[in-house]
Amino acid sequence: MVGQTKNLFCFGYGYTCDYLGHALQQEGGWKISGTTRDPEKKDTLRARGIKAHIFDYERPLGDPAAILDGVTHILISTPPSDEGDPTFLMHGQDILQIPTLEWIGYLSTTGVYGDRDGGWVDETSEIRPNSKRGTRRAIAEEQWFSLAQMHGLPVHSFRLSGIYGPGRSALDSVRAGVARRIEKPGHAFNRIHVEDIVQVLMASMANPNPPSWYNLADDDPVPSHMVISYACQLLSMPEPPLIPFDQADMAPMALSFYKDNKRVRNDKIKEDLGVTLKYPDYKSGLDACLKAEEYAKAQMA
Repeated sequence: MVGQTKNLFCFGYGYTCDYLGHALQQEGGWKISGTTRDPEKKDTLRARGIKAHIFDYERPLGDPAAILDGVTHILISTPPSDEGDPTFLMHGQDILQIPTLEWIGYLSTTGVYGDRDGGWVDETSEIRPNSKRGTRRAIAEEQWFSLAQMHGLPVHSFRLSGIYGPGRSALDSVRAGVARRIEKPGHAFNRIHVEDIVQVLMASMANPNPPSWYNLADDDPVPSHMVISYACQLLSMPEPPLIPFDQADMAPMALSFYKDNKRVRNDKIKEDLGVTLKYPDYKSGLDACLKAEEYAKAQMA
């Protein structure tokens, strides 16, 4: 590939893919394209130099052979259904026909490990999801790794903890007045800053090792109420009251997160990919989010 332009195609060009695309554009030598379900977002992405296409369960790519021609790297973040990943179901066979393909990344979740009563998991731990969200991701992983096994497709799965970053962190929920501090003794949440996701993805793209799977989490799994408290401290805003878990009235989605309690080891991304986390704990991550937001405001002033 020396001297040749690399070509990334993202199925589901969302928050994480946008950060990755920007980092690759800054690096230079990359073509970036991808999909969205929103026609307005498609136009916005194209105005930024990203060749965007409409894609969802009802609308497969119109001419996949032409659209995927010359693609070297594929990142998949499309949300799965009970049947699995829409990219696999609608375009798995098309992807098998790409002769230039060097790397595939699938954005999964640490939810595939299920509940461990606060115990630690790593990439060798059994897959046993206990939520619909985790089960769907486990099915999608199995689909993609079946193509790796049968056809040698260069698949890598990235099992993400809770993603946060500028515009999507505890700072935003505190400002919006929707943050809650819920206490469940012994419970911990795992999280990962979007910039650390990007550096892991780029490290893997530079050194593919299929088939592989990686946990993405920081070094400091802690209760969510501690994160909210620190966000309030940074914003000089009062902390919401601490609510015992058994007294908290939560929506089913929020409740599902509290039923899943584990601590995620991240040694593999450090040892195999040589990654040093930019934000190894929630405090350094929230500090960086606040600085990024203040910088963005200053640029707009």
